[in-house]
Amino acid sequence: MPGSGKTTISEFVKEMKIPVIAMGDVVREEAKVRGMEPTPKNLGKLMIEMRKKMGANIIAKKCVEKIKELNSKIILVEGVRSLEEIEEFKKIGDVKVIAVHSSPKTRYERLFRRGRCDDPKSWEEFKERDLRELDIGIGKVISLADEIIINEGTIEDLKETTLKVFGKVIQDDKG
Repeated sequence: MPGSGKTTISEFVKEMKIPVIAMGDVVREEAKVRGMEPTPKNLGKLMIEMRKKMGANIIAKKCVEKIKELNSKIILVEGVRSLEEIEEFKKIGDVKVIAVHSSPKTRYERLFRRGRCDDPKSWEEFKERDLRELDIGIGKVISLADEIIINEGTIEDLKETTLKVFGKVIQDDKG
């Protein structure tokens, strides 16, 4: 869910020399191409429109193009929202789903502090965004994840957990 710590985890993973592709960047890039202001409402509408017109897996398909360019054995794809997207990634390789969970209160506070242009500016906007994400299917992805990282502690706690989880993924891949 937004504000759970995906981007922070991505930064830790990059330190491990694992490439990262953020699915949200695909939507932001599309908004830019269309000349849209990247507000939470605009990006949410665009994300839904893309999925309705081009299929529930369209953003994953665009990420697959980027994955193939990387030519790397292990890649982190940040921001999977549906089971259809996971199925798209399974067409090109082994997939491990790692969910990141934080309480709504914690996530709202983080997003409010972060202040990115597409972050919600109010609790109502935050709840609206959460419901939109849940409608797409993110709850199913979280519930079927191979690993779940609980992120309610410090950055140091999150980094330690991330290194353990991804260390295990790397080890499993070698084994």
